[in-house]
Order: sequence, then structure tokens, then C-alpha cells
Amino acid sequence: MRICIVEDEAVWRDKIKPAIEKYCMDKNISARIDAYDNGKDFMENADADLLFLDIELAEGEDGFGIAEKLMDSGSQCKICFLTSHAEMARQGYKVNAYRYIDKKYMEEIDEALDAFFQTKIQERIIWLKDTAGMQIRINLCELLLVETSGRKLRYLMCDGRTYFCEGRISETAQNLSPFGFSYVQRSYIVNLKYIESLNSHEIMLCNGLKITIGRVHSREFKKDFFKWRMLFDD
Repeated sequence: MRICIVEDEAVWRDKIKPAIEKYCMDKNISARIDAYDNGKDFMENADADLLFLDIELAEGEDGFGIAEKLMDSGSQCKICFLTSHAEMARQGYKVNAYRYIDKKYMEEIDEALDAFFQTKIQERIIWLKDTAGMQIRINLCELLLVETSGRKLRYLMCDGRTYFCEGRISETAQNLSPFGFSYVQRSYIVNLKYIESLNSHEIMLCNGLKITIGRVHSREFKKDFFKWRMLFDD
């Protein structure tokens, strides 16, 4: 996940970047955050998932022009325009603006991030190597759980597909944690969005599988689950 800021005034960059960093830290979201003082430097490495873009930049640069270049390149980057002039927001329909943030109301940054991650947090592809050495493409939104299977890890997809791959479950749990997965017990990592029900000692997934909540992991799992429900569950 890469979030970028294009803002020519240092005073605003120094407010916006820490606000995004704090949000990601509080929500346990792993993201690279880069700030630029001009659009030209950003466009040299424009592979971003979310862009906070000032409409009025120095040296004759125009935020709408940068957005148009991104559209023409086929980028799927979501753009949040930064402005001190709300009347300029109407022009954004031409470039499919995701949000407008009035610089006088910095709390709107958190609101934009909430909306973005609600739809994007599991739109991620990972690549794994199976036991035969083949590269396997895993879409996290379709991954139901990961469990230990001997010295391997078993990845179970929602449609029943199964992949056996190398890896350690503790490291895998840490890597998947920012994307809505929780280490429910020493043998299982589950996708929180597919929990159908739970009680103090057990969860049931949408496929009917019941998994005991490990005593060691109980507190952290319940914290993960209720945070997920509060922030991302429709």
C-alpha cells in the first residue's frame, strides 16, 4: 500500500503526512507514505494507491492536470484533492475525484482514509510458492483461512480451493494482520470478514467450520475482531 502527498507548501506537508502516519499506526495498517513538493517528481514514480493532491501548485502546475495524466496512464489511484477554495471542487468530476479535503478541516483526512480502506483493505494480491515450487496467486478477499499442516501451511479459499505452501504461521499472521486477518490460535489465521458468529471460546466461519479460540491469542483476536467490525464491516 502506497499513499502519496503532492503539496508545494511545507507547512501543509508537515501537517498532512503526520496525520496519515498516525492514522495508519492507530489502525495497524502497513503503508508507505511519500510526500512531494511538486507533481513532476511524483509522476516519475506515480504508482500510488491513494494520492492527496493540492489543486493549486507552484511553478504553474495544476492538480487537475496531474490527475488527468494519471487517468490517461490507466492508473487506478484514488485522488483526494486538497484545497482552500471549495468552489474549485466542481471541476473534479472531470477526473473522477475521490474526495475533496478543505485544508481548514484536517479531520477530513481521517474520514477519507476510513472510506478508502473500507473498500481497499483486502483488494490485494500476494504470491506464494507451493510445495512443488510453483508460484501461486492469492487474492486476499477470497482467502478464508490459513492453517498449519505438518510443516507446511494450508491456504483455504472461499470456493474450496486449497494450496499447500512453505512458511511459518507466526510470520504469516504478522504479514496478513494489516489486511483483516487474525491469529485466532496457534494453528489458524482467519479472515475476519468471514466470521459468521463467535462466543467466548469459539468462532464459526461462513462455511460452518468451528475453530477454538486459543487462550494465548484470545485477547488480541477479540481486539482485532471488534476493531474490524467497527471500521470495515457493512
